[in-house]
Amino acid sequence: METHLKVLTVDAQNSFYRVDRYKVGDFFGPVDLGLHLSGKTGSLNIGAGLLAGSIFPGSNRLIFTGFSPCWGGFYISSMGGAGVEFDDMGINMLSIRGRAPVHSVLYLNRLHGEEIEVEIRPVDARKAWEEGRGGTYALMDLVHGEYGGRYEAGCRVLATGPAAESTDFGGIVSAPLRKAALSPVDTWAGRGGFGTKLLNEHGLAAVIFGGTQMDEDFRDRTVADSWFEAKYRQKMAAKDIEATTKYRFDPKFKTGGTFGVNFAGIGGKMLSFNYRSVFMDEGTRTGLHREFVLDHYLKQFNEETIGTKSQKTCGEPCAAVCKKMRESYKKDYEPYQAMGPLSGVFDQRAAEKLAHHADMLGFDAISAGGVVAWLMECLAEGELEAGELGVQGAPHFSPDGFDVVSSSMNNAGIGVGLLDSIVRKRGILDLSEGARKFARRLSREKGKKLLDRFVYTAFGRKGWMVPNQYWTPGVLSPMAIAGKYYMNYGSEFMPPRALGRACAERFQKELVMDNLGLCRFHRGWAEEMLPEIFGTLFGLKSGFLENVRMTASRINSRNSGVYWETERNLDFIAGFFRRKRDVDGDRGMELAKWIDAFDADRREAGLGFWYEMHKGIQESLSEF
Repeated sequence: METHLKVLTVDAQNSFYRVDRYKVGDFFGPVDLGLHLSGKTGSLNIGAGLLAGSIFPGSNRLIFTGFSPCWGGFYISSMGGAGVEFDDMGINMLSIRGRAPVHSVLYLNRLHGEEIEVEIRPVDARKAWEEGRGGTYALMDLVHGEYGGRYEAGCRVLATGPAAESTDFGGIVSAPLRKAALSPVDTWAGRGGFGTKLLNEHGLAAVIFGGTQMDEDFRDRTVADSWFEAKYRQKMAAKDIEATTKYRFDPKFKTGGTFGVNFAGIGGKMLSFNYRSVFMDEGTRTGLHREFVLDHYLKQFNEETIGTKSQKTCGEPCAAVCKKMRESYKKDYEPYQAMGPLSGVFDQRAAEKLAHHADMLGFDAISAGGVVAWLMECLAEGELEAGELGVQGAPHFSPDGFDVVSSSMNNAGIGVGLLDSIVRKRGILDLSEGARKFARRLSREKGKKLLDRFVYTAFGRKGWMVPNQYWTPGVLSPMAIAGKYYMNYGSEFMPPRALGRACAERFQKELVMDNLGLCRFHRGWAEEMLPEIFGTLFGLKSGFLENVRMTASRINSRNSGVYWETERNLDFIAGFFRRKRDVDGDRGMELAKWIDAFDADRREAGLGFWYEMHKGIQESLSEF
């Protein structure tokens, strides 16, 4: 097995490049090494784990690290399947520093031998975004058409869109090849704004890579099966199929994928109309879920996607087949929740229109949905005018009199217009320095109600992140990295200090997988088995686990979490407490104490809850 992590460093300003080697044991993967390099140079780092190319399912995730333009701190984002072609270059990480003088494409190809071909070529990204399929998809097509023929084996294109140029939350998209053509199964490093970082900080609109390097990946299925049988009394494939049931097809819900299973079981916990559902009574919430989702939105999905078995993988062999498709539209829970019910959209055609447009423009879809939902509520309440935002019409932003097809399409159309306005900076919309800064400025000009309708987690002076789409306090916890599953997102009530400790524990478990490039959909076995596997292959189990703890601590040492700035965040938390008592029947004294505290003084209670979570996080992630 490998004894060193090989890093290709490319200076985008002058095309200078070199390969450095870091001893395995000093560093273990793309997260801890990315943290080290980011701290030294401010680089954007892209890497695969030491198990990439191996027999282990889900081991080919591509990990992006660096200081996030929108969050402000060190951030980690990941992309499914792209580690397959990255591993073929015979390196573990690409570290990009410097800035190309004009928008450019970074070309990387390892044909034979040790040398990787490195070229940086100008590209008219703005022109490309206006052609063909538009935006990110058009740029992927252009780059693949220009350079794809140079590769003897497969290649992968990473592309940005116009959102990367005009906002701080542009993502990076890629798609695997199918019969030498780009497939519609796009995969994303969306959260954290790394598309913005790639384009605006480094001048690179796209990267294309691949190679023919065949390294010594672990491929012994007999040995792997013996490890799994000793632990689970199941062979590896059988255990993985069991662990990924939700993402393939769950017979308990008669559906599959994150979209199907989450929407089938969410009931009154579903967030809709820019979180205004937290004010509704449970009967209204469950009725909305039954009528608009179970009987329509989810029904469409089950008939069109699950019923036709339209499912693909992200680009690597995997039993989960988690990419649930309808034609060229990929259906995942969080994008189709943030740009679905959260934005007042409950119809598949309408959600496809809005979500696909956000992807084409290159937005982080969850953050885009949070921003669109916020602006739509401000429009519906008359606090902003359509002309100010460069759109026409008004959203239907209440379940009262809502037509699931026509009202959804109306809202989706306004959402598309808002996304275009953000990219083109029409009217008052300028999110180049982030939605949080924009919202705070707008609230000073027009009144604090505007800010108070926006749900986000704040970090440092300008950092912000729309939370994961679950109604639970953990998604608003003051973690060093928000918007990922580096926190406890279970639906049970926990005292805040215990919740902070649970978030810290979840953070470390997720780091186990990310630092080895494993997809979290396989966490049912990966969290337990990866340290054992790494210890057997490299003889460094204790060092690996200590490194996870230290990496979590070092990331947390930069934690600049800021107390909740908006009233809607407090509404979110207080509503969760009331629902736990009134619907779930939790009569515990601790929950009752916090409900009483929020009733007496919301701000004081919110401060207390937030800081108790913070204490739990800090005491769990301190170095000593």
